[in-house]
Amino acid sequence: MATNVYECLVILDPNRYARDPGGVSGQISEIIQKCSGEVLVSRLWNEQRLAYPIDGHRKGTYWLTYFRLEGGKLTEFKRACQLNDNILRNLVLKVDPRLVDALVAHARGERVAEPAAAETSSAPAETTSAPAEAAAPQ
Repeated sequence: MATNVYECLVILDPNRYARDPGGVSGQISEIIQKCSGEVLVSRLWNEQRLAYPIDGHRKGTYWLTYFRLEGGKLTEFKRACQLNDNILRNLVLKVDPRLVDALVAHARGERVAEPAAAETSSAPAETTSAPAEAAAPQ
């Protein structure tokens, strides 16, 4: 089965994260490794107020992870996240292969290389017009 790169945004229990940041966030990497995946980058994104309470929590700790995993193991990963008491919610998206390097570099805090000037030029496309004699009435 094909190996894909996924982006996972997890909302962690902020109380448990405050007591043991390394242990709680490390569980995400452990889940990925148990599913035979490879963590590319895993980092804290933000801690903020939730739009609506989740299990009585008004705040959540957002954790962003990029990882490589076989497509067939994704269901196993999602199920493990649902069963973990530290994870309130999660969202997993498949990353387009053309964007993997840029997204992972950005998540690591590295500067992403600018594309060549020729590729980014936004010159208007040439339009073809009808010949002058065809446009003028006779």
